[in-house]
Amino acid sequence: MTRAPSFCGVILAAGESTRMGRDKALLPWPPQGSEPRIARTETFLSANIHLLEAHTDLVLVVVGKNAPNVAPLVYASSASLVVNPAPEHGQFSSLQVGLREVLNRGRDAAVITLVDRPPVRSATLTQLRSAFIEATAQEKWAVIPQYGEKHGHPVLIGREMMEAFLRAPLAANAREIEHQHQARILYVPVDDPHATLNVDTPEDYARLQHA
Repeated sequence: MTRAPSFCGVILAAGESTRMGRDKALLPWPPQGSEPRIARTETFLSANIHLLEAHTDLVLVVVGKNAPNVAPLVYASSASLVVNPAPEHGQFSSLQVGLREVLNRGRDAAVITLVDRPPVRSATLTQLRSAFIEATAQEKWAVIPQYGEKHGHPVLIGREMMEAFLRAPLAANAREIEHQHQARILYVPVDDPHATLNVDTPEDYARLQHA
């Protein structure tokens, strides 16, 4: 019988959001003017925290220079703040900071997502969790959602993939490491466009109002 892993949620939110012009973590979700799908308006960050806290033991939010602005929301949402001391090294450095904290907290699996993506459906994450638990019996290290021809988030990884990311040089990126361990990854088709939706610019965000 496969032992159920102890999941830790990780949200990467240390970017400077230069193309958006304001911190993407604090963007209202759902966007103002769109058809409301939840009882209250949240932010990209709080909505992702609430999604992950329903499926993991705890949620870590990796931040950078935006820590003073984001911290109150993180704590109000019952998540934990992890500061990347050198966010200028890029997103991979934030991933490594977050994964070290996952291991320090005694967890052996992580659910990783990006703050510039609207949250996927809860049913999608349930599907990915189930696939991950089954895949570990087949010596898989990671489960990645696939919508259409694109791979997206959240990504679920076990200790072996965490250690592979942490052994990599700072100049590497997650995609390179995944390609090196392609045989250890299970791609799971999902019926959820948010899994692959990036929101990088005001135009991207405006399009969500009409999606």
